[in-house]
Amino acid sequence: MAAEVVETEAVDGPCRLRRFSCELGLLSRPDGSAAFLQGDTSVLAGLYGPAEAKISKELPDRAALDVLLRPKVGLPGVLERSREQLLQQTCEAVVLGVLHPRTAISLVLQVLSDAGSLLSCCLNAACMALLDAGLPLSALFCGVTCALQPDGAILLDPTARQEQEARAILTFAIASTDRKVLMVTTKGSCSVQEMQQCLAVAQRAADTIFQFYRDSVRRRYSKS
Repeated sequence: MAAEVVETEAVDGPCRLRRFSCELGLLSRPDGSAAFLQGDTSVLAGLYGPAEAKISKELPDRAALDVLLRPKVGLPGVLERSREQLLQQTCEAVVLGVLHPRTAISLVLQVLSDAGSLLSCCLNAACMALLDAGLPLSALFCGVTCALQPDGAILLDPTARQEQEARAILTFAIASTDRKVLMVTTKGSCSVQEMQQCLAVAQRAADTIFQFYRDSVRRRYSKS
């Protein structure tokens, strides 16, 4: 894997993203695939389609998008189902499914390791798999997780231990066009002002992640 260290400056001090690495086209069977690593959190994504859809799932005006999140061990539970809905909501916001009506697109994400900020890692792996498959997109998106400490400090891309100690955890899905927020989910309690501060930090971090996307794709195609 080709690795890069990415970092950004927060509103109230330096915030650092963990080491990112990504490998595209890792799997042969999917139409697009990506392995994404954030620190010690890693997710493997495979995208299938557009392909012929079952009549029961066929949509006359657009492609039917389905997301499946598989945990590292065991069967998917309530948490995985909830995250699948968030991932599907984000992907549907950018995939130009109207160009492929009456077809099916399936995105499968396998958690390889969870050391914190798992949902944002899933979002990043999903976007890179969409890119690798060559699907038409209205914009790129990335995931950024912020943890609010008991003293109000903001931690970017927290580890699992930092998430346990946090008063609140916020994950944003941010589009590359105007840094628009496509999705946000929170756990814990925070004020509106704190949420806005976390969003500002996340949007600044998103610029760095999108540059990482561009560098990863550039390296992939410069070698082929």
